[in-house]
Amino acid sequence: MVTSMEKPYVVGMDIGGTNTVFGIVDSRGNVLASDSIKTQAYSVIEDYVEAVCSKLRPLIESFGGVEKIKGMGVGAPNGNYYNGTIEFAPNLPWKGVIPLAALFEEYLGVPTALTNDANAAAIGEMTYGAARGMKDFIMITLGTGVGSGIVINGQLVYGHDGFAGELGHVIVRRDGRPCGCGRKGCLETYCSATGVARTAREFLVARPEPSLLRDIPAEEIVSKDVYDAAVKGDKLALDIFEFTGRILGEALADFIAFSSPEAIVLFGGLAKSGDYIMKPIQKAIDENILKIYEGKTKLLVSELKDADAAVLGASALGWEVRE
Repeated sequence: MVTSMEKPYVVGMDIGGTNTVFGIVDSRGNVLASDSIKTQAYSVIEDYVEAVCSKLRPLIESFGGVEKIKGMGVGAPNGNYYNGTIEFAPNLPWKGVIPLAALFEEYLGVPTALTNDANAAAIGEMTYGAARGMKDFIMITLGTGVGSGIVINGQLVYGHDGFAGELGHVIVRRDGRPCGCGRKGCLETYCSATGVARTAREFLVARPEPSLLRDIPAEEIVSKDVYDAAVKGDKLALDIFEFTGRILGEALADFIAFSSPEAIVLFGGLAKSGDYIMKPIQKAIDENILKIYEGKTKLLVSELKDADAAVLGASALGWEVRE
């Protein structure tokens, strides 16, 4: 990473389905200051960009102004690295193709690069986290959706169009749950935070036994509620993790067959559920792995704080931006 002394900082920004977080980052990977806005609050993209900039400009000023910023990196769902656009993102309020990098360059006057949010997290993990020194790994982000960043031979896989590595939309159950992408049975519909909440609602209807989750209105259940119930030994909640972990582990066994990674790194709130989710994942991997890969791929949890990882990863793009 070459940093000119004149421009010692970059901006990193992570656009999530719920929150957009951004911060100023130095060359050592310290997030020096950060702020956020609600992604869904702005249905017009220009209003959204202006809302981000109105909070970002004072941060930039406090570090010496735009002339101290080398570049800005953005991680976004359906972000295309090749042309700086967000394209047809199902979980975001703006439809079609959005020229986001160009909009930020225009509003902020900082050269901007953009990539898919899971790719940004993978770059963060490789630069500052659990995948330091690894040349081959797969990052799986378990958030509102399921994202993935695939690193092979030290390089992110972008494919010919900038969109490679959508493992969240591999179909794990034919004719399964409808997905926001328009297909049925995608991994994302089972193993995202929203997928876990869907499973909870299904289990509560299908099974008669008592559960702490029955105290919460069904449509308000979130994955954190399932975790809290599991901690208290709730059988239904433990079974939800068992079910979710098995589906994810089966899928990971298939992904290992594709690129034989040194590690799979899990990132996001769900990965923080500890053994409740990790044990069933590991068990399903072990039961479904091809013999030649047995015991070779480590299953790791991200070492980066949720808020920081995607911002850090995106910021790493900021050093590379062409001016």
